[in-house]
Amino acid sequence: MGGRVAPVYFSLMVALAALAFMAARARAQQVSRGEALHSRPIYHGLFAACFVLLPMLAIYAIAVPLASGAIERQSLMAADPALLDDALRRGAAFREIQDLAAGRFSGRPSPAIEAGAAVFAYLSGLARWGVGALGLSVGLVGLLYALRAVTPLFRARNRFEAIVRLALLVCAGIAVLTTIGIVFSVLFETIRFFQKVSPTEFLFGTQWSPQTAIRADQGGSSGAFGILPLVAGTALISTIAIFIAGPIGLFAAIYMAEYASPRFRAWAKPVLEILAGIPTVVLGFFAALTVAPLVREFGAMLGLNVASESALAAGIVMGMMIIPFVSSLSDDVITAVPQSLRDGSLAMGATHSETIQRVVLPAALPGIVSAFMLAISRAVGETMIVVMAAGLAANLSFNPLDAVTTFTVQIKTILVGDQEFDSAKTLAAFALGFVLFFFTLTLNVIALAIVRKYREQYD
Repeated sequence: MGGRVAPVYFSLMVALAALAFMAARARAQQVSRGEALHSRPIYHGLFAACFVLLPMLAIYAIAVPLASGAIERQSLMAADPALLDDALRRGAAFREIQDLAAGRFSGRPSPAIEAGAAVFAYLSGLARWGVGALGLSVGLVGLLYALRAVTPLFRARNRFEAIVRLALLVCAGIAVLTTIGIVFSVLFETIRFFQKVSPTEFLFGTQWSPQTAIRADQGGSSGAFGILPLVAGTALISTIAIFIAGPIGLFAAIYMAEYASPRFRAWAKPVLEILAGIPTVVLGFFAALTVAPLVREFGAMLGLNVASESALAAGIVMGMMIIPFVSSLSDDVITAVPQSLRDGSLAMGATHSETIQRVVLPAALPGIVSAFMLAISRAVGETMIVVMAAGLAANLSFNPLDAVTTFTVQIKTILVGDQEFDSAKTLAAFALGFVLFFFTLTLNVIALAIVRKYREQYD
């Protein structure tokens, strides 16, 4: 229902808000000819627009979900009351009812589906008109109130700024609540997983084989859920990537910010940042078809046994991918260091390189550490490059020439295809996600400790 109501409803809402803005501003301009206003006419217009937009948004956010739930229930009852007690059949039947009502149904529908579709179409039309009329009524009431509030002493600017502060607070709260919701949704499924698999086996096991056999006499029928091979693979590939991207990205940022001419910087920085826009699947192909064979041939020249899919190949390409994260952010924070600090150091007799080393980099350290942490988090969360260049083998190895796998690759592998949602194999994906969350959280805590210890503060 929401998809059908939204275009007309929001068009009506925007039109009414624009009308409220112009009407309130015109009334304020008229009042200002006889007596001075506390707030400028534009603030009266903005206040009126907000008093139309906010109530209409609230009506939509409340009425549409309630109406959708009622329509679904009544449509299913008209089709077959027994569907309400069967979640699987209920979803399938309601999709057929929606398709038939929208004219997308292929084949001949059953009489029950036809009855449900008739009820769905009738109630959907009724709900659309009802939500629209209710929203329009509330918007008009808000418009009339805002017009009556246009007086010389009305503090429209203060009221509007209070509404803006409230909107910003709501946005910040949504961001925080979204994070909390993600954590708890993963946590609950992780608890269900630990009811099937021992936490000790999961955290300290050395074998990872979540695939369960169909018959009990098949090998691996019980599954193995030890994540140490995944920890080793994730840490190995991320370490290789950051050892490549860190120095290159930081030195590139120092050159761009401190040594490069404006003309060179104008075209070199965008070209460098193009790497961040290359799809990871393209980088994965590059790793599998170009880098991995080169690594294997170079290893053979040195007499080393290199796997066809190796952590080194994946780490090299992943390092190339995260270079822009380090270079661009580091460049921005180095450029943001006040020029007065450089001038003071040079005036004391320091060279340009000494100024960069002893003044600029310590002042920019928090931003540089943040850039490194973002790059590491990006490397930890990468999937396609690892799939195509490092493989799926869960080997407990710190040898960069071996094939390894990571957390994200295994999460993707577990959730591909039709799975039983309450099986240990499927729930293992949530447990891996929860561990990965704490892994990145630990990185952030370490970064904050480094910043507090080595940050230079200037007055």
